[in-house]
Amino acid sequence: MPMTWGYAPSEQHGEAAVRAVHAALDAGATLLDTADAYGPFTNELLLGRVLKERRGDAFVAAKCGLLVGERHLVANGSPAYIRRACDASLRRLQTDVIDLYQLHRPDPEVPVEDTWGAMAELVTAGKVRALGVCALDRPYSRGTPSGAGAGSRAGAARPPVLRLLERLQQIFPVSSVQAELSVWAQRARTELLPWCEAHGVGLLAAMPLGRGFLTGTLTTGGGFEAGDLRAADPRFTAEMMAVNQPVVAGLRRVAARHPGATPAQAALAWLLALSPVVIPVPGSKKERWVRENCAADGLRLTPADVHELTCLPPAQSSWD
Repeated sequence: MPMTWGYAPSEQHGEAAVRAVHAALDAGATLLDTADAYGPFTNELLLGRVLKERRGDAFVAAKCGLLVGERHLVANGSPAYIRRACDASLRRLQTDVIDLYQLHRPDPEVPVEDTWGAMAELVTAGKVRALGVCALDRPYSRGTPSGAGAGSRAGAARPPVLRLLERLQQIFPVSSVQAELSVWAQRARTELLPWCEAHGVGLLAAMPLGRGFLTGTLTTGGGFEAGDLRAADPRFTAEMMAVNQPVVAGLRRVAARHPGATPAQAALAWLLALSPVVIPVPGSKKERWVRENCAADGLRLTPADVHELTCLPPAQSSWD
């Protein structure tokens, strides 16, 4: 997503992003996670340039069901729209099949069984290989302000996630669940991970580096560009970035015990140590960070390291 939408618009450069994707594949990464909403559409077009040459090297995960307006995000789960969206994504990605097709957000005005049934039809048609769901704890009603979901209160009203997953399982198998999971946002570890492990379902850890905060490279109070979603995230006010520094300090402590390791690598290694079904999905747009992220696969944390990171304080926000 950061390559074409959401973060630091001035740093979004197509050729650099293409090189970063190639670097990830060269380093052994295989999962490329995109969405038609990222841009919208520009992220899929960018990946399509790479996939045209290297489709066999990549496991392609795309998303549908979320429309991006000028100021609002709009969920659309109608079967007709899902079918059109899939065909459009296939064209932009320059591939004849999507390995994992994810429902980006449930549409509160369409029975999720209808949406999921339409997605299952895509598997039967050979356009999609498997289905997943994304951010079930952040439902979007029609007309949700753009960026609002990122700052949802932990106690805000949300659908009964596990019950919803069971409903979907009755129609077609859920292969993956994508949700925010990191050392400073661990709710999915306790709420979703046990279910995923019990059902053999992959848990795609979104925002594993806390939208860049956990890398330790963001300047407290430095501000964000217009159009950067973090400017509206209550975890990224100057005050809260200062309050949350102990999380970064903990990552630095653990990383320092492993020569050459960085806080970002410690954060990703913690996720890899949690469970075989956890797959971190760090967003990046530069070759340097892609290579650093991929190298986290070689960082072996001790049980004491894992425990220390698990016990780091959760993110504080201006809503707390």
